[in-house]
Amino acid sequence: MAQTPTTPSPDASEPLTQPGMDWFTLRVASNKENSVRETLLRKVQIETMTHLVGRILVPTEKTKTIKGGKTRITETKLYPGYVFVEMRLEPDGRIPQDVFFLIKETTGVGDFVGTAGRPTPLKAHEIEKLHKDSRKPEDEPSVRMVFEKGQHVVIKEGPFQSYEGTVDELLPDKGLVRVLVTIFGRQAPVEIEEWQIGKADSV
Repeated sequence: MAQTPTTPSPDASEPLTQPGMDWFTLRVASNKENSVRETLLRKVQIETMTHLVGRILVPTEKTKTIKGGKTRITETKLYPGYVFVEMRLEPDGRIPQDVFFLIKETTGVGDFVGTAGRPTPLKAHEIEKLHKDSRKPEDEPSVRMVFEKGQHVVIKEGPFQSYEGTVDELLPDKGLVRVLVTIFGRQAPVEIEEWQIGKADSV
């Protein structure tokens, strides 16, 4: 039974770059990142070009949103429209012809970032960031909060609708924001879901 090739998330023990190779940025059609990656991995295996093309990465990030008590986890691409390819170039800096055609004939592929025929390798700090971004966190993602402590907000829904207040505390694990609102002349903390509030100046 044939298995779809997968690139495991980079392991901390793996070298950032395999000997003789460099990382390059490939422009691809939007929303085609994963299909391009899978097609290229399959082609590289079939054509036995693993000595020329190494890992292929599409870094993603998981974020959690809570609405109405329901949790939803979404995986978003950190670099939409780009796939990162580890390759060995010719001594003159060009892509080996076989590899060039293998990549260019893949649906959804554009050009490598760089000058024509000579892609620009990623710098060391960019490679480190790429690997860090590509490691899948084992723990469940927390909610990404868009508001900050001290921010002036207005409540859009619920029993305190149209009340204005100040963000007192963020509770990302629950997807809640504690807002200090003035009720009957006194400040009171109200815990509400983040989607129920908006920036006071934009409402």
